[in-house]
Amino acid sequence: MRKILLAEDDPNLGEILKDYLELKGKFDVKLCQDGEDALRAFNRDEYDLCIFDVMMPKKDGFSLGKEIRKTNQEIPIIFATAKGMMEDKTEAFNLGGDDYITKPFRVEELLLRINALLKRSLSQERSAEEELPVNFNLGEYDFDYTSQIIARNGQQQKLSTKEAELLRMLCLKKNDVLTREEALIKIWHDDNYFNGRSMDVFLSKLRKYLRDDPKVEIVNVHGKGYKLLVG
Repeated sequence: MRKILLAEDDPNLGEILKDYLELKGKFDVKLCQDGEDALRAFNRDEYDLCIFDVMMPKKDGFSLGKEIRKTNQEIPIIFATAKGMMEDKTEAFNLGGDDYITKPFRVEELLLRINALLKRSLSQERSAEEELPVNFNLGEYDFDYTSQIIARNGQQQKLSTKEAELLRMLCLKKNDVLTREEALIKIWHDDNYFNGRSMDVFLSKLRKYLRDDPKVEIVNVHGKGYKLLVG
């Protein structure tokens, strides 16, 4: 389920949009009624798309979008406002907005715009994924992500799809932290407790597969996630 961050200070409109997008679009929608609350929500969780009303208390939609673009250049942002002036549209796109919709608007039109942006975003993600490396050297081991095989001294270990996905994410972050949430969302599409327990099992298996080279280790980083160390 794709997650949307919706910032709208009109509680009635906000609830209408949230209910419609969850019912018709099958999205998980987080509704915030001011820009500061929306920024906190964005920093706490992972989202696939943002919809920001421009005229909000505490922090307006443009300021909110500017803050988010400092740390995330990819997430699609739709600005919504009662204003229809060309300079507002120009500012929206200059701030890194991906679309602009003027109130009053039909919720059906908003859903169409959301789906178009998510489709484009997914296409870009797939293109970026295809450019990532698929072969990795881990000390005495060679890992081929495409064939899902770990090889050492002529011996091969076939991995399951989730094992291969998890090891690849660790390899791409080699000697750096892979957060638990990132791995769960990417591979299991949900960071709930049961998926977390499932991932722990896969991590144990990967550690077993790599145990014959003491220079290769998957360690827990308390409160954050995991790190693949290669000496």
